[in-house]
Amino acid sequence: MELASLSANLLLVSFVAYLIATMFFGGAVKGSNSEATYKNNRWGNIAIVITIIGFITHLGYFVLRWIASGHVPVSNMFEFTTAFGMMVVGAFILLFFIYRTPSLGLFALPLAIIIIGYASMFPRELAPLIPALQSYWLTVHVITAAIGEAILAISAVAGLVFLLKNVDLTKLSKQRFWLESVMFTLILVVGFILSASTFAAMGYEAKFTYITQSEQQAQIVYNYPPLFGMNEYESLTPDKMTPFAEMPAIVNGKTLTTLVWSVATGTVLYLLLRLVLRRPVATLFQPFAKKANSQVMDEIGYRSVLIGFPVFTLGALIFAMIWAQEAWSRFWGWDPKEVWALITWLFYAAYLHLRLSRGWEGKKSAWLAVIGFIIIMFNLIAVNLIIAGLHSYA
Repeated sequence: MELASLSANLLLVSFVAYLIATMFFGGAVKGSNSEATYKNNRWGNIAIVITIIGFITHLGYFVLRWIASGHVPVSNMFEFTTAFGMMVVGAFILLFFIYRTPSLGLFALPLAIIIIGYASMFPRELAPLIPALQSYWLTVHVITAAIGEAILAISAVAGLVFLLKNVDLTKLSKQRFWLESVMFTLILVVGFILSASTFAAMGYEAKFTYITQSEQQAQIVYNYPPLFGMNEYESLTPDKMTPFAEMPAIVNGKTLTTLVWSVATGTVLYLLLRLVLRRPVATLFQPFAKKANSQVMDEIGYRSVLIGFPVFTLGALIFAMIWAQEAWSRFWGWDPKEVWALITWLFYAAYLHLRLSRGWEGKKSAWLAVIGFIIIMFNLIAVNLIIAGLHSYA
């Protein structure tokens, strides 16, 4: 079997392992009736063993793809996002052995599953690196930034568990509204996976030529019915749907189309869930957070930011600037990706300032952790895919 095929199979094994481990973590939470059994019961022990097996196979995927491609597999959306999911699981495993809290796994592993599912919607073919990526500093920059973001993601997971336990979902309130909004956002990602899988199964393709920002003609293939056309587009498949509107060169019409389809699908899915449940979706998950220790969750969230923030600073700013100097002969260029990396850094700097000097703990700290992760995901999804820039190769 070729290395690329073997690595893909290992990724599938890790996906299934995370899925099974999530169910066992659910059993660990539901089956505990005291603090001692919550921290150490058979279901939880089986769950963490399966999680470690999944992490090892995930690592195997990463190493084999590295060997097969000849470069570190973090050069496109599929590779970076799968590596990001692996690091989220790695950060969770480390924290689990420190705090022994299965509720964290019950929410961290589904996040990794969604991340891997999201990654699988992008092209997976091995491709040579473009000139801007042929640098040792690319590897250092991207991997360090991904590790930092993964640790910060665990902060958001701990914050979410804290909020699910402590926000009263039986009464109308701003906190209930925003917690439900977080659930809605997660369902939108599931909507993307569902819609992309559906049109891929149908084999939908619509081809266009368009004019890039550098006034060059290029071709693009849509895998969704096109709602937004690229700059000065011309259809090569006239039997397919015509876009409703043409986008300027700075906006990627294909990814904007994907976003709108995903939002529409996710919204329908959310409304169906509300119709079936007849209550906020967040209430479905609240029982699994009730046995978590609020103080421990607050501490996990804070310590994750304490560790993740300096790692993110190194990877997303300092090493990124060194790579930018090598690739484009300047340290900083106000590229959309660079701007959002700076916004993310400023946000977590404000988090630490408010926590250390203003005493923002508990709900305030948890909300900041969740919002910080939303900013990270906006940078990963919207900035990478919709706004044209030097990072649009991803």
